[in-house]
Amino acid sequence: MVYSTETGRICPDCSQPVAQCQCVANKRAQAAANSAAADGVLRVQRETKGRGGKSVTVVRGLGLDAVALGALAKQLKAACGSGGTAKDGVIEVQGDHVATVMAALGKLGYVVKRSGG
Repeated sequence: MVYSTETGRICPDCSQPVAQCQCVANKRAQAAANSAAADGVLRVQRETKGRGGKSVTVVRGLGLDAVALGALAKQLKAACGSGGTAKDGVIEVQGDHVATVMAALGKLGYVVKRSGG
C-alpha cells in the first residue's frame, strides 16, 4: 500500500475514504456526535485553561452549521462588546460574560444552563 493524500483519511475498518465509508463504526461515531449536539440544551461556562490566565466564555451544545454558528457568535460578541471566535461547533467570547451570554441566548429562545464552576 502506498501513502497518498489524494483521498484524505482512510477508515481503518473498510479501507475506504472516510467521506465514502459506510461501515458500522463510522455510523456510530456520527450518531454520537449528533446526539451530543442535539440534546437541546446549551451549556455556557467560563474557562481559563491554556489561555495564560485570561478568561473566556464558552458556549457548547449548538447543533448549527458553520454559517449559522458564525452569525450567532457575531450577535453574542456584539451583546458583550468583546471579541471571540466560532470554531468546531463551539462559540468562544473573550472575557467573563456568562450572565450576558445566557441572557442573550434566552431571549433568542434557547434553553441554557450554566456549566462548570
